[in-house]
Amino acid sequence: MKEATKRSISRWTHIVFGIPILGYVYDSPADTPYYASAVRYVFLPILLLSGLWMWKGHVLRRLLSKRPPNTPTGMKMGRELEV
Repeated sequence: MKEATKRSISRWTHIVFGIPILGYVYDSPADTPYYASAVRYVFLPILLLSGLWMWKGHVLRRLLSKRPPNTPTGMKMGRELEV
């Protein structure tokens, strides 16, 4: 799957799961208790996770990858600078 497709899926998930929260905020207070638990325990966590993934997903992917991080060659690091 292409990276652009993954980003598009993540964006649309974020948008779709954000719609019930708008209903929760702008609906009449008499109707709110009927779907308050669904918003609290389903829609909000998915919305938060998809937002965090779009924001910091690159860091998590880098931490979970099996490859070591790329270090530029020819640069001195740490104690090599002191010598």
